[in-house]
Amino acid sequence: MTDYDVIVIGAGSIGTPIAMACAHDGLKVLVIDKYPSVSQGDNKHAIGGIRATHTQKAKIYLCQRSIEIFSTWKEKYGDDIGWVQGGYTYVVYTKEHEALFKQNVKLQKSLGLNIEYYGPEKIIELVPGIEQEGLLGGTFSPEDGSASPLLALNAFYQQAVKNGAEFKFNEQVTRISVDNHKVTSVTTDKGTYSTQYVINAAGGFGKEIGNMVGLDLPINPTSHEAAITEPVKHFLDPMVVDIRPCEDNRFGHSKNYYFYQNNEGQIIFCITPEPPFYGHDHEETSSFLPQIAKRMIKLVPRLKNIKVRRTWRGLYPDTPDGAPIVGKVKEIEGFINAAGPCGQGYMLGPGLGELISRLVRDELNDHDKIILDELSLYRDFGSVEMLK
Repeated sequence: MTDYDVIVIGAGSIGTPIAMACAHDGLKVLVIDKYPSVSQGDNKHAIGGIRATHTQKAKIYLCQRSIEIFSTWKEKYGDDIGWVQGGYTYVVYTKEHEALFKQNVKLQKSLGLNIEYYGPEKIIELVPGIEQEGLLGGTFSPEDGSASPLLALNAFYQQAVKNGAEFKFNEQVTRISVDNHKVTSVTTDKGTYSTQYVINAAGGFGKEIGNMVGLDLPINPTSHEAAITEPVKHFLDPMVVDIRPCEDNRFGHSKNYYFYQNNEGQIIFCITPEPPFYGHDHEETSSFLPQIAKRMIKLVPRLKNIKVRRTWRGLYPDTPDGAPIVGKVKEIEGFINAAGPCGQGYMLGPGLGELISRLVRDELNDHDKIILDELSLYRDFGSVEMLK
């Protein structure tokens, strides 16, 4: 039986960067995934947005490092991962949201983020053709951006393999063996592998992996739908986010929605349904397009004639407070969670990968300790991030 320092369960947005970082740092790494290749779970359903403009220190620190990795990848390794540093813009049409975002900006700037609250004139410049009636302003964070989830994860995978990580695809984890409260091995439908550490990076199935060692992780996946249009001449730089709720008795209520134009000129968009759709359902619905199209066209009327090429549905591995569960557990030595990213695994992944490697090697820095405290399994889940 082959012995590994680290076995990562899941070759997606978080598991692949963990493997890349751990292997780079000299650890013997095995990644196990039930799908036939890297990034075939919910990473391929991600729309590609990457931002550090959160309202929680842990996410800010992780995503600041992620942006450094995404933005310098081509220069450092030569792979074009579709990185575009177009920024993020949250649009504001109510006094309540104006006060909220101005409060958020103060916090975000105090943590070193490059973000400002602007009046309507700047937002009209950033989002050409935006509905001007009632527009009060919005935020803009120019260092945020986007990249192709499939291109990026494939690049991370290639680098992980180059660093010495092993990947076993088409293998289903069936058991995690524990002896005297310590992880000893992982068994799949094809073999058994001994290890010192098991990393739970199983995305929407993180709860099930936790159950294998007797942990009841508060992860409850919800389904979200997204779509992509035909390519058109570039006109939009930032990701545009509208957090206003919408009541629609015909096609369904919704919370926020967001869209951007990628490096190939296509508009990619997604919406948060209300109430949430809990479970592992990946089947598209007939209500999604009329629901979100009505909102997008009202906000930016010039979008009305763009043709939609396809839609899809993916999972957000949600936790009660909208933040991932990261770190060692008290009950089982050698079991580490990097699970429940709440739809933000793609932007958190590269930063999380390096953190997990330092955690395994016992080389944590001051920021790491803050992150692990805020994202601990044993935290109070009742405090929800303002813009989760």
